[in-house]
Amino acid sequence: MPRPTRRAPRAPVRIVHLGLGAFHRAHQAWFTAHADPGREWGIAAFTGHSPDQAALLARQDDVYTLLTRGADSDGIETVESIVAAYEGADTDALRDLLRRPQVSIVTLTVTEKGYRLAADGRLDRDDPDVRADLALLAAALGPDAAPVTPGALKTMPGRLLWGLDARRGAVPDAPLALVPCDNLDANGAALERALIDAATAVSPQLAAWIGQRIDIVSTAVDRITPRVTPADLAAFQARTGVDDDALVITEPFHSWILTDTFRGARPRWEDAGALFVADIAPFERRKLWMLNGAHSLLAYDGLIRGRETVAEAIADPSGAAGVRALWDLAEALLPDADLDLPGYRAALTARFANPAIAHRLRQIAADGSVKLRARAVDPLRLALARGVSGAAAIRLIDAWIRFVVAEVRAGRPLDDVAADELARRAAAADPPHALLELLAPDLAAADVRLSPVRP
Repeated sequence: MPRPTRRAPRAPVRIVHLGLGAFHRAHQAWFTAHADPGREWGIAAFTGHSPDQAALLARQDDVYTLLTRGADSDGIETVESIVAAYEGADTDALRDLLRRPQVSIVTLTVTEKGYRLAADGRLDRDDPDVRADLALLAAALGPDAAPVTPGALKTMPGRLLWGLDARRGAVPDAPLALVPCDNLDANGAALERALIDAATAVSPQLAAWIGQRIDIVSTAVDRITPRVTPADLAAFQARTGVDDDALVITEPFHSWILTDTFRGARPRWEDAGALFVADIAPFERRKLWMLNGAHSLLAYDGLIRGRETVAEAIADPSGAAGVRALWDLAEALLPDADLDLPGYRAALTARFANPAIAHRLRQIAADGSVKLRARAVDPLRLALARGVSGAAAIRLIDAWIRFVVAEVRAGRPLDDVAADELARRAAAADPPHALLELLAPDLAAADVRLSPVRP
């Protein structure tokens, strides 16, 4: 059975991407393909923790099929904007690419936990992988210049910092923009804090250079991209006669909003529908609080109720009511200008109910201890500060707590970066308070009222 094949010459590498997964291939790679008719902007992509995706793409010329599923029709296209794929551990390749002046952009989709931030938003120096990476980098950037072997650095901040050190040594004045595309409020500022905190610890000179020479762009990204199952692959093969192990399934909707703070060259992503704005914060919060927050509520509440997908959970009157309350809270907190909140709500309702997208709640439920900081804690803090009822955000935190406690009591492993700590706190005398203290110590100290958990 044939695999997808490249039909045009590879574009030169001018973008490096960290976090090669389905969302990147449905979003930034798709936008680049549609904004680059002259094939001037090739992407060299690095995997996250697993090297599998690089191997899959290598077997088929680094191209893949994007299957767009709408409620009434499908679209199929082959995407060729990725021109090279590497294991994330291959930091030698990353340093080689970042030494090239023609590379002017690094995009990232490493998930919220990949930034290795603590609850206060700074680099988590208590994270053992962070500590190990900083020790390696301190030795490598110190007077003895100890080598860093590929695979030794484990974290995104450590790997990217090592790559930026190579660029500073080779082409220090060549413009470079870092473009985080993860669901963090002010994701550009979050990336900057992670990098500057790490660089300050190992090389103040590198930290100063990053602050002066590197552009860090904030973004809001949106395209629902469910995990592809073996059944999806088999159905696609039967339908098309093509064997594509790197198949990506997504929805027709796509949105990319960016701050226009590039000093160097970039693709004309606006030709593919991207929007460049001066103030991205309202757009970020609209997406985090209304789409991602609603997804999290549907995931935790829905799994407890025996639902499996977003479409099933939103069809449940309880789930739909909780989502409407979250959206009402978001409307009360967000500014009116240019956000079209009624239209955004209507679009989300249709997207959530799309029967062709099986967005599984277990996928959404992962890493709630990190995700809920932006999706529930931030709007709750703002509601409390403004004297607005934060009951809808508290309900989301309640649902997460009930889910965590139920999973621990059932003996099911938690898919969360803080799984061991969550299990310990779920067994405490007062699980709601113990879990809230991990999520948001200030709210726990403020005695935010949560629902009790039955013994």
